[in-house]
Amino acid sequence: MPQEDRMIGGITAVILAGGRNTRYPQPKGLIKIEGLPIVERNLALLRSMFADVFISANTPEMYSQLGVRLLGDALPSRGPMSGIFTALINSGGNDVFVLACDMPFPAPELIKLICERHLQQAKEGQYAATIPVFGGKPQPLFGVYSRTVIKDLEAAIISDKVTLARFLEEGNRTFFLSEDEIKKADPAGRSFLNINTPEDYESIIRGMSAFADNGNCINRARQ
Repeated sequence: MPQEDRMIGGITAVILAGGRNTRYPQPKGLIKIEGLPIVERNLALLRSMFADVFISANTPEMYSQLGVRLLGDALPSRGPMSGIFTALINSGGNDVFVLACDMPFPAPELIKLICERHLQQAKEGQYAATIPVFGGKPQPLFGVYSRTVIKDLEAAIISDKVTLARFLEEGNRTFFLSEDEIKKADPAGRSFLNINTPEDYESIIRGMSAFADNGNCINRARQ
């Protein structure tokens, strides 16, 4: 997709990098894929698609070299919900596209699809969030949230009701984008691959190696 066709107006983008990393020995955003930390890969992509991009992190010193606006949680940290709340109250617009820092393969076509559908639904005033469904499950860390959920998010965080999937399902006007539609932009759902453990990382590296080997075989066959 040419860069000029990627640009999305009216939505701010945020990378959520405030997790506790309890199952990985280093901050997940700094895990390197093809020689580059995931957070840098994702930041470069989002900057090519959004006019305003920032990182939500409780340890901003880890990302100070990236030259991007950094925000710490405005409320006591309760996982992704705190990061989303902070992103929304600091956004210059009404909507924020959220991407977790441990997702190394976000597809620009899918980001654009989700954002377009959200803006479409927002005009009708029916929904406050647009969340893709893949593998039969909502993917709340790859979606768009409107400022209209700020009060509900704040109440949930303060009361320690911080299961994001449940929050989205319980009357918060969420538009769930169907798996069939998602597959039109990302058939294999690579956008939703994330790294929680060293085993996840090894699995992804093996998959990339197998893909490269297969591509080389195809190229040799064509010669």
